[in-house]
Amino acid sequence: MDKRSLLSAFVNTHPENFSSVVDFDPGTDCLFALDLTEANTQLTPEIVDDTARFSAWVSNTLNHSGCRYAVGGYMEHRTIYSRSAHFNSESEPRRLHLGVDIWAAAGTSVYAVADGVVHSFRDNDNFGDYGPTIILEHDLGGLQLYSLYGHLSRADLNGLYKGKLVKSGELIAHFGDQQENGSWPPHLHFQLMFDMQGLEGDYPGVAAYSQKATWLQNIPDPNLLLRYPKAVSR
Repeated sequence: MDKRSLLSAFVNTHPENFSSVVDFDPGTDCLFALDLTEANTQLTPEIVDDTARFSAWVSNTLNHSGCRYAVGGYMEHRTIYSRSAHFNSESEPRRLHLGVDIWAAAGTSVYAVADGVVHSFRDNDNFGDYGPTIILEHDLGGLQLYSLYGHLSRADLNGLYKGKLVKSGELIAHFGDQQENGSWPPHLHFQLMFDMQGLEGDYPGVAAYSQKATWLQNIPDPNLLLRYPKAVSR
């Protein structure tokens, strides 16, 4: 059985081991499906290139939807990364989003998805990058899994150390604002990896689209753990 199948089987047999990474009540909350592909003609280059306007657009979209959170992005082919040279340095520009984004107000609480330890952390302080980032390591019945939380508040890195124990559902961070989160509208980039490939405090969250099949082998769908209901688009 491959790692993706092992993960799915573990989640199905131990659902109590996992927590939402934000305060989400399926009985009262809804999730809005935020499309950041070229199919979304409302999101013009002029909006994307101006972080303040981009933030206002996300906030207005959420207000109009009536939802507290917007979600989406796993293996989504996005055009918005043209705003930053950080994603344009390779022969093929990086446009494939590898994790799930959860969009909400700055200061929104972030929780550990499962029991684990702090693997590493770093302030990836570049325009368009993660900003403050925390990576946890989990042992799921012998299956090693890592969870990455990006675009956090800088203060959340204070007091962290490698190997620090973390419990499922424990408050670990908050959404950072655009001045500290890599110059993005406030949101959480949540991503899973089977292998950190020697990296610490960082792991690609956007990749070349032509390499999608390769990335799928190491990066399972975070929705396996989150188990959120279907997001609405209205």
